[in-house]
Amino acid sequence: MSEQLTLAAETREQVGKGASRLLRREGRVPAVVYGNNQEPLAIHVEEKALMRLLMTGHFMNSQVMIETGGKTVRTLPKDVAFDAVTDRPVHVDFLRIGAHTTVHVSVPVVFTDEDEAPGIKTGKGVLNIVQHEIELVCDAAAIPDDITISLAGREIGDSIHISNVTLPKGVTPAITDRDFTIATIVPPTVPTVADEEADAAVAEAQAAEAAPEAE
Repeated sequence: MSEQLTLAAETREQVGKGASRLLRREGRVPAVVYGNNQEPLAIHVEEKALMRLLMTGHFMNSQVMIETGGKTVRTLPKDVAFDAVTDRPVHVDFLRIGAHTTVHVSVPVVFTDEDEAPGIKTGKGVLNIVQHEIELVCDAAAIPDDITISLAGREIGDSIHISNVTLPKGVTPAITDRDFTIATIVPPTVPTVADEEADAAVAEAQAAEAAPEAE
């Protein structure tokens, strides 16, 4: 089960692009808490504190307790916007939830036991991951950190579908209209004559470009 995170915040008296830019210059990140049939709450959080939570790797599928104005609000992060140039967080959306609200989350997939997969260990096959995350529906108090899938016994040509995965009790896939593929084990890539000719042409061109510099 994912851990519960805590984040201190202050309410925003002013909203808008100008006010948001000022906050960012002061090392703060504008955010909003919405949902649960209550009015949206405009807040701002310390960028460094937010980054520490983002670096946990499971921020987006963890409950975050927002502490502001002497009160604590239980939330689930729904979106983090990043600056296209600096990659710093510029805005966060939090969904207000109850202790046992049913939530829709994206949970990462972790594959284990590659050494016990004949198709990979002896057949030199390659694990082709189709879904790095799975959309799940579950109780907010029981969000899994990840979904672990064993590759033991898997051969080349095998496909792993959601129906092959044992999910924790009370957790169901968000997609229910099809048995979607999570990963496949594909044959090793064998270079073709065309690939070798292309590599040779590139090497020849690079050698021709380097020749004048050497002179």
